[in-house]
Formats: sequence, structure tokens, C-alpha cells
Amino acid sequence: MERTDLIEAIERALDAEVSSIARVHGGDVAQSFRISLAGGRTVFAKTHADPPPHFFTTEASGLAWLAEVGAVAVPTPLAVSDGSDGAPALLVLEWIDTGRAVSTTDDALGHQLAAMHDAGAPCFGRKDRATTGSRRLPNEPHDRWSTFYAECRLLPLARLAAESSALPEPSITALERLAGSLDRFDDGAPPARLHGDLWAGNRLVDVDGASWLIDPAAHGGHREFDLAMMRLFGGFSPACFAAYAEQHPLTDGWQDRVSLHQIAPLVVHAIKFGGGYVAAASDAIYRY
Repeated sequence: MERTDLIEAIERALDAEVSSIARVHGGDVAQSFRISLAGGRTVFAKTHADPPPHFFTTEASGLAWLAEVGAVAVPTPLAVSDGSDGAPALLVLEWIDTGRAVSTTDDALGHQLAAMHDAGAPCFGRKDRATTGSRRLPNEPHDRWSTFYAECRLLPLARLAAESSALPEPSITALERLAGSLDRFDDGAPPARLHGDLWAGNRLVDVDGASWLIDPAAHGGHREFDLAMMRLFGGFSPACFAAYAEQHPLTDGWQDRVSLHQIAPLVVHAIKFGGGYVAAASDAIYRY
């Protein structure tokens, strides 16, 4: 995409003149930019040359859904387009000036995440059925976590892994078998309001030491899923998890289910990147 096309689209959407544009690195799907507007305002914009259907509108609606709670800060969508009528697909958000964590940053985030999860969701999945994530995983509404995790995560990922030969065949067979036996892990908890892709790269800390969540794959799910994702790649201190448990203690046995919730992101990474994720995903699958 020509930058001139992107600039023109942003100017139309915001009714403001773009004075400068600079590429921001990070992410593996969209191209991101820091945009300076006439008058001194700065915004963040990202675009995609060939996005899946509803790519940016789903992200924008997810941010708005998380923001409804008022628990954890998320950037406000300022403009969004999925590229209809030949216009560039783009999402424009408020710009967050990043800083460093302070002594209270992770403790506050733990309390905020518990409050966000406690706000709940109308179902496991999404009422609008919008797919999320780079693999476009389904979010069909379900009443129980076990059926949602099986039919909208494990089985679709097993198919994708088989199509791309990302996992050994025995691991795929074991994953399908696990999907059929999840009831034994279902504690009957109601759906929580999840970020859905909560690794450290999707948490920003601003100049005041406050946390912001970005790039959600928002849906209704089990609260343990977000927490397991946070543990998968690190970047969150023990104080964050302790503060969460202080506000909302987890169900007995949660430690034994961490790897269960990590299976989905591990298989996604095995499909996308291969390498050590293949063994890590297989190990997690065989554990259950």
C-alpha cells in the first residue's frame, strides 16, 4: 500500500491534516505507524494490505467491549475501516506514550484484570460470532467452557495443524481425543470477559506506570485462559498474580490446568513458527 493512500484515508477519517508519518516496528500481521497531525496531536495507525474479513472492525469492537468495564485502560479507536470501496483497511487509535513500570504497576494490573474478568460475557465465544486471532479461530456462542474450548479452539487448531503438517500425526490425534474429554476439567464457571491474547507484548506501560492492553482477541472464556497466556511467555511479576488472587481467588486445582489453557496458543505458534513450539505443544497435549 502506498503511504499516500494511507495518509489520505486517515485525513478523511479524522478530518485532520497529517504532518508526518513514521513506521513503528512490532507485530507479525499489520503495518503500524506513528502519525503526527497538524496542531500537535499524535495517533497510532495500522493497516493491512489484504486483511481477512472484518479484521480491524473486530479488533475495534473488542477494544470497546473491554473498555466498557472501565477496569483496565485500552486505547480508544478513533477510526476503523475494513477496506470496502477500495479504501485502505486501517485502524486508528489514540497514541500511548510509554514509560517504565513502577512499584505498583503489576499489583494494580492484577486487580484490574480480575475486575475485567468479573464483568463477564454473555456467552463463551462472541454473540457476533466474529473470528479472532491470526488464525481466524471461530467464536461461536456456547453455554459451557468445555464445548467452546473443544469446538472453537482445539478441533479447529487440530485441523489447521494437520493441513500444514505443523504437528506430528500422533499429537494431532491426541489433541482431537483431548477435545472430546474436556468435561472432566470444566468447573462450571461462567464466562469471563477476556483479552484473549494477553502476552507481555500486548501490555503497554505508560509514562505514569499504568498498564494499557492492546491487540485483543476479545471473547468470553475461562478466566484461567488469560492468566495461563500471561505465564506462557513471562513478563508479569508474581505481584500481578497475587493481586489477582486477592481480588478473585481461583478454583482449586488451577495450577494443574495452566498447561491445558496454554495448548491453544502453543499450537498456534507451532503452526506459525514451528521450531521448539512443536515439542512444547505436543508435551502439553500429552500431559492431558
